[in-house]
Amino acid sequence: MTTHSLPSSVLVVGASRGIGLELVRQYRDEGVRVTATARDTTGLQALTALGAQALRIDVAKTASVSGLAWQIDGEAFDLVVVNAGVYGPRLRTLDTPGDLDFDQVMHTNVLGPMRVIPQLLDALAPGARVVFLSSVMASIGGRQQSTGWLYAASKAALNSVMKDVSLALADRATCIAVHPGWVQTAMGGPQAPLSVEESVTSLRSTFARLGPSDNGRFLNHDGTPQPW
Repeated sequence: MTTHSLPSSVLVVGASRGIGLELVRQYRDEGVRVTATARDTTGLQALTALGAQALRIDVAKTASVSGLAWQIDGEAFDLVVVNAGVYGPRLRTLDTPGDLDFDQVMHTNVLGPMRVIPQLLDALAPGARVVFLSSVMASIGGRQQSTGWLYAASKAALNSVMKDVSLALADRATCIAVHPGWVQTAMGGPQAPLSVEESVTSLRSTFARLGPSDNGRFLNHDGTPQPW
């Protein structure tokens, strides 16, 4: 990893609450120009209150994402964080997910980023960093317990998407997947060891150190490698 200064322009996709909203808050506190997306009016109002440019985008809907490129025309983001995601039903392994649940999780966590990234290509600054919020549950080699198998499958697929993007954009951007830690969000629950503020502070430090040699890697929030 190499050392970088603060990004000058950041895009956070999926920022209405939790880690995404805290990324916006912390970067805005540093005076960074931030564009961020949310699906609903409440989320958009929270982003606007922080001084971000707020865009209404639902990554699970083709028509919504197809309007992103013109909304960011002329931008030059040097950091993009693709954070939008859902957990879905808390199924036990071998409990077959229903069609609607499967479609919601896979459309949001996998197809969503596959829709978003092509919309961003003309808005990436030279040497941009593109971060996909993944999960330790995406790790196949490091997996020690069977839980959340629909969510885990979606995040493993997201890591595959990231790897392909890293190869396609190797001469333009550094792309990584990152596990934010077990965080006290609506998804992580109150028993999680990391606060949202702690996770995002750690993530931002890792983002600031990213360089071309990190392209295509799967990292922990503190920058240590995660097994694939």
